Order: sequence, then C-alpha cells, then structure tokens
Amino acid sequence: MNNSTGQNINIGVDTGKTHLDIYVRPLDIYFTVTNDEKGIKEAVSSIKKYKPQRVVVEATGRLEMAFVSACAKAKLPFVIANPRQVKKFAGAIGQRAKTDKLDAKLIAHYADAIKPKLSTLKPHTVQTMSDLVTRRNQLLRMQTMEKNRLKNLPKALASTITPILTALKNQIDKIEKKILTLIESSPEYQAKNILLQSMNGIGKIAAASIISQLPELGYLTNKQASALVGVAPINNESGRYKGKQQIKGGRHQVRTVLFMAMMSAMQSNSVFKEMYQRLIDAGKPKKVAIIACVRKMVVILNSMLRDGTMWDAPTV
Repeated sequence: MNNSTGQNINIGVDTGKTHLDIYVRPLDIYFTVTNDEKGIKEAVSSIKKYKPQRVVVEATGRLEMAFVSACAKAKLPFVIANPRQVKKFAGAIGQRAKTDKLDAKLIAHYADAIKPKLSTLKPHTVQTMSDLVTRRNQLLRMQTMEKNRLKNLPKALASTITPILTALKNQIDKIEKKILTLIESSPEYQAKNILLQSMNGIGKIAAASIISQLPELGYLTNKQASALVGVAPINNESGRYKGKQQIKGGRHQVRTVLFMAMMSAMQSNSVFKEMYQRLIDAGKPKKVAIIACVRKMVVILNSMLRDGTMWDAPTV
C-alpha cells in the first residue's frame, strides 16, 4: 500500500512498559506516545495517515498486545517481529548504539529491507484460544472432583454422579475440537503447533496451552522463559539466613499443563527420562527433579520456537 507521495512507508514501533516509540521511514518522522488506551488511539490515528506497507512491532512479551489489537481493529498491516531477527539485522548493518528512538528507527529499517511477512493472527483469536484452554482446565478439575466423589461415596449415589461425569466428558471433547479447529484456521498457529508437537511429550493440549497462554515463548531469553512459567529457582535469603531456592509466581495454568506433559515425556523422551533418573540418583526429591526437567523443557521449547527448528533428539 503506498501513500499519496508514492513512497513505500514502513513504520517501526519500539514497545516499552509506559511508552511506544514510533519511527516512520523514509519520512524520518519520530514521535512517542504513552502505552495506554489514549496513547495507542493517538498512535493508530497518526499511523493511518501514512498508509504504511507494514507496521512492525518487536515482540517483547505482552506489552505490545494492546497496540497490536488496535492495529488489527484499524485494519493496519502489522508484523510482530522476532527480536532475534531484528538483532541479527542490527549486527549486519553495524548498528551498536541503543536508544528508544534508534530502536524504533532500526525496526523500521528492518521492515523496509527485509519486508517480513504480515501477521495473519488476530488478537481476538489469541484470546479465544486462551479462554478455551482455561475452560478446559476448569472442567478437568470438576471432573477430578466428581471422580473422587464416585470412589468415596456409597454406591447407591453413583447414579447421581455418572451423568455429571458423562456431561463433563462431552464438554471437554467439544472444547478440544474447538481448540484444534482454531489451530487449523491460523497458519501461524499451525507452524507453532508443528514445532511444539515435534517434541515427545508435548501433545495437542500442551501445545495449545503454550500458544495461547505463553505467546512470548520464542521471543525471550531462557531465564525469562523459565521465570514466566514459574519454574526458575528463586533465592530465599534474608540477612544471614539462606533458605532453599524455591519457585514462585509464573503462569500456573500453563505450568500445570507442562507438569502433566513432563509425566508423559519422562516415559517417551530419552532426554527427560535420563535427566530425571540422574537427578533422583543424585538424591534430589522427586518434585525437585520434575521441576528441573520442566525448566529444561521450557528452555528447549523456547529455543525451538525462536529458531524455527524441530525436535530431533532420540526417543526411547
């Protein structure tokens, strides 16, 4: 899409927690707005006037999602760029200095030179996927509670529980079909799904959970990825007191799914099976060993998505 001057306009957006730094190439126009509803509305209004070929946003986590959502609603051609690719481009052109303005200018230059493919994934699709996975987890918890009641209550009451279990199973099956349909409808989801499921232990639901509830994976450092899932060891120290390292915070829903995936991986994936056994032989408690394996899984998956590579380790 060309603007009225006939120039190909590419816009780079550097996303921060409080501000968006925006550079318009080749017009050499730079401006900044607050990263909130008011600032985003102002940014989108200004950007539309230039009729850009693409608006490239470097993925930094979820900080860019509100802006990306606004771009989608305004029908602006946007790209969520992998920071690794932008960094490689900076190295190729010899750019070392870093400021918010220079970063926005670099992203616009990357957009103009590389012409990355426009994103087809709509923000509302991400939300729908997340909602479906969340609802499935809720139903699974309800199913577990009913199964426990079936075991513990008198058999005479079984007839009050089995219809509920049947209904829950039907709803879980329906949601899983919707999740698969959603993945199949998006080329970006399909690409991620194929990479994720190439690792033994990661099934369709674990992949869907990662895609919807951990969209940053592949754009983070390994340490950031582990912390985001909540499997990074945190020091427990105060003054002279030094306690054991613990895991804290993170996204518990995706962490729970990955714990379940690890149970499968330790049976079918030699890398995790051997790692778990090695930790147990070293005297580590089972829970600590599993957490360490999940952390390694997150690190590997982050690298796979970042580099676009399939899992190729041997299986047992």
